[in-house]
Amino acid sequence: MTGASDPVSPGGYRPTMPPADAERIRRWHEQAYEDAREDFGTTRTFGYLGTTIRVPAGVMPITSMSYVLGDAVRAEVSHGESVLDMGTGSGVNAILAARGGADVVAVDVSEVALEAARENADRNDVGHAIEIRRSDLFVAVPEAFDLIVFDPPYRWFTPRDALEAAMTDENYEALTRFFREARSHLRARGRMLVSFATSGDLGYLRALAAAARFTEEVVGRAEVERDGVRVEYVAFRLT
Repeated sequence: MTGASDPVSPGGYRPTMPPADAERIRRWHEQAYEDAREDFGTTRTFGYLGTTIRVPAGVMPITSMSYVLGDAVRAEVSHGESVLDMGTGSGVNAILAARGGADVVAVDVSEVALEAARENADRNDVGHAIEIRRSDLFVAVPEAFDLIVFDPPYRWFTPRDALEAAMTDENYEALTRFFREARSHLRARGRMLVSFATSGDLGYLRALAAAARFTEEVVGRAEVERDGVRVEYVAFRLT
């Protein structure tokens, strides 16, 4: 890893953890990938934090740990704020923000995800408060916001297919770009909610946040045990 002022250049990611830990995460990822094959090809409906969310084939479903960020969004949003939901997927965090009285822009690169988000916003009676927009990170997002919400892929592996592309961020290129560009899209007192886990390289995310001069605060946390190892899921407020 390079100096704190520039943790890594896009495409040049190196794990911040010992090789044995990186290999364990690789094994976990392979199992998650196999487990997701069937679900990823089907449409499912979730009751989640007071919403009804329909997730079509090709869009990442809500997981047992999604509430860590979802609860943080519900606690953070104030009426009348402007919110950007980055990588909205099925639109769930955009919907939670809109139900808190925010005006929301929800973006994703996937047309399937955007259509799902649009339908879910209408299904939960907040379609009027959410603008659905196709964008690769901030490319189509010129404005600044009071709050940015981001639930990025946790793993850095190269995807083999569309399923894995929804589960990974190769070399953390998108995550790196996000932190390099995010500050210019926050208003003067703006902040971000970002989720991550130790089933990815949490140290790398923290290095990116520090290099971009964000101060972190943990506002949500859950732990599970996997193969005798404690896995931590965290929602950060970054200011």
